[in-house]
Amino acid sequence: MTATTDTTDAETTDTDATPAAPGPGDAALAARAWMPLATDIGRWVAALVGSFVLFGLFVALRGVSPVEALKAVFESAVGDTDAIGETLVRATPLVLAALAVTVPARAGLFNIGGEGQLLLGAIGAVGASRMLDGAVPMVPTLAVMGLAAAATGAAWAGLAAVLRQVFGTNEAITTLLLNYIAGLILTWLVFEPWKDPQSLGQAYTKELDDQSRLPVLWGNRVHAGLLIAVVAAVAVWFLLSRTRWGFRLGVLGGNAEAARRAGFRVGGLSLGAMMVGGALAGLGGMTEVAGVEGRLRPEILVSYGYTAFLSSWLARHHPLHTLWAATLLGGIIVGGFGLKIATGLSGGAVEVLSALVLLGVLGFAQTGTRKAV
Repeated sequence: MTATTDTTDAETTDTDATPAAPGPGDAALAARAWMPLATDIGRWVAALVGSFVLFGLFVALRGVSPVEALKAVFESAVGDTDAIGETLVRATPLVLAALAVTVPARAGLFNIGGEGQLLLGAIGAVGASRMLDGAVPMVPTLAVMGLAAAATGAAWAGLAAVLRQVFGTNEAITTLLLNYIAGLILTWLVFEPWKDPQSLGQAYTKELDDQSRLPVLWGNRVHAGLLIAVVAAVAVWFLLSRTRWGFRLGVLGGNAEAARRAGFRVGGLSLGAMMVGGALAGLGGMTEVAGVEGRLRPEILVSYGYTAFLSSWLARHHPLHTLWAATLLGGIIVGGFGLKIATGLSGGAVEVLSALVLLGVLGFAQTGTRKAV
């Protein structure tokens, strides 16, 4: 009798454990779950297409064929392998400088000092290279240059954080003003102590030695800095979304008073967020000088920091999304060179396209979307 009861119970348990076959209602629920994503994708496509249509109207008013203008932008940015490589080269420091905006933004801070932090990173990298003077193999030389670039960038951004903590100065103002001071420091170094004696018409520093140059990965210009940017984006995403530090930054950015009541060290978190951001921008400066320029000059990295700021906002401060956002804006900038050659329009015309893309995405494509990090 007992065995029979056990068998019956077992059969009943097996019957209960069998999953029910999906019905029409489940399919409808699954379809509804995908609708927000489909809507978001549709908004993005409409925003981008609309931006390019408006740009076409703009160039048409200037007496230029919209088809020829857009064709020139496309071919210059992604028309062949060389064009794609140039876009990636341009995007590399933009990604790192965009991440320098993303990390402080998580804590509710505005870092508009990417330009200065990029320059300080480039200066730190060149200073480390001059100190080593080609006496150390490539890998440790690049490691020391990277550390020096990150340290100088972090210190420059940390200065704004300290001013905020001590004097209550708005970090958006101080980081912006520090950009100009960084430019003055670079100009002094290029024209005075680090000036190459061979530079006559235009001042610049001596060219970096072979041990201080990032290896080329693809073509003639796509260098290993691209890998640094990708790894940095993944690392920042992990820090912000999978660590206690990232969680605390999110609490601070959402409600500073709640962070204080929870016992968080608000000052330390703010300083850390700004310095991590500055370190990332410093690495961006190192990748440009060691991967592309090979030396310092007064015009190096001009407007990179501000474009990177727009890239971070275009990506809604999502670390992984900065990869495509920076690539998109980098491609538009590269396409501007082709636009100027093919149509005779000034370089400012492509800035109109960048503005239209930014306004279209921020003003229309992201309505109702959710924050991903």
